[in-house]
Amino acid sequence: KKSEQELKDEEMELFTKYYMEWKGGRKSDNTSYTNIPRFYYRLPAEDEVLLQKLREESRAVFLQRKSRELLDNEELQNLWFLLDKHQTSPMIGEEAMINYENFLKVGEKAGPKCKQFFTAKIFAKLLHNDPYGRISIMQFFNYVMRKG
Repeated sequence: KKSEQELKDEEMELFTKYYMEWKGGRKSDNTSYTNIPRFYYRLPAEDEVLLQKLREESRAVFLQRKSRELLDNEELQNLWFLLDKHQTSPMIGEEAMINYENFLKVGEKAGPKCKQFFTAKIFAKLLHNDPYGRISIMQFFNYVMRKG
């Protein structure tokens, strides 16, 4: 009789043999993996000064670009003014509300940086059980401040 290890070895040998026959014994023709873009680059070593400087500069440019996309204090004040000006009555307690039509009007007047926030998807996300189909101006403004 064969030992348990010998049986496992024989089983593995047969599996490999049949697998290679089934596969055709050749490498795969699918080379799509060669088209996958590289997404990880190692950090430059201490002695690679040029690569370190390049990394610092590209990071600074990236952060500057992101910073320009953010709304500054004046733009936020303008947005609040427009939202307050276009609120839709009646108020719910102390909370000012705005309907979709006025929401779109504010979106047109608010400027290009704010345009990304005035979508139907965002309005629907903030829409709760208001009988008039409105959203809270304060909730929307807080959303803009968190996401922007």
